[in-house]
Amino acid sequence: MPKMKTNRGAAKRFSKTASGKFTHRQSYRSHILTKKSSKRKRQLRGLTAVHDSDQRAIARLVPYL
Repeated sequence: MPKMKTNRGAAKRFSKTASGKFTHRQSYRSHILTKKSSKRKRQLRGLTAVHDSDQRAIARLVPYL
């Protein structure tokens, strides 16, 4: 049986935690930052866990992550 292919776009966007869950960078943080408040930008920092209902879909996109 051939190896499964990893979706390279997804591999760059998601990472796996030690417990096996996936995390991702939050949206709305890449551009047009001048009109966003400091509080809003601060709260968008860091990684967030992918929702439980989406975990299986992400695992299928990145089987070897």
